[in-house]
Amino acid sequence: MSAAERREQLIEISRRLFAARGVEGTSVEEIAATAEVSKPVVYEHFGGKEGLYAVVVDREVQQLLAMMRTALTAGRPRALLEQAASALLDYIELHPDGFRILVRDSPIGSASGSFVSIIGDVASRVEHILAGEFKSRGFDTTYAPMYAQMLVGMVGTTGQWWLDAREPAKHVVAAHLCNLAWNGLSGLETSPHLSLDRPSR
Repeated sequence: MSAAERREQLIEISRRLFAARGVEGTSVEEIAATAEVSKPVVYEHFGGKEGLYAVVVDREVQQLLAMMRTALTAGRPRALLEQAASALLDYIELHPDGFRILVRDSPIGSASGSFVSIIGDVASRVEHILAGEFKSRGFDTTYAPMYAQMLVGMVGTTGQWWLDAREPAKHVVAAHLCNLAWNGLSGLETSPHLSLDRPSR
């Protein structure tokens, strides 16, 4: 096996182990034993577990971003929402181990991490679309970034659930996600209030 082939083998083995046990639950010894090499071979290629983990995460991040960039081509807001939801579910279906790695060590709701960064990037793209929609409907555009986070977070959280459930079918999940998001947006109040804040009649 050439050095390049060995490197790819170690990356693939580590990807499976990180997905199953997380970075903390995986040891260099286990990676080396699974690859049937000595520990120094792992250190020689990556400098240690952290270096190997960084390579695995970077590959997954690039894969997901590439799929998102390729998918988001529509000019209409609803179509963009549908494309974003479908692209994330496509990634989960095609790269379940990668998605597990991204969300295991940077779960939705945490302040930092690879998946959080990706969600932030997607939300930034959605934000300017929402701002335009808000402006055309007479809503306060100040809240567009918050709504963008809500929408993208909803898709991400549903993706985590669907990763294990795998039912209903992917296109059905995407359709229902967009149904809730789009029809919820179409019925927005210009000045929403909690019902508990309103005086009782």
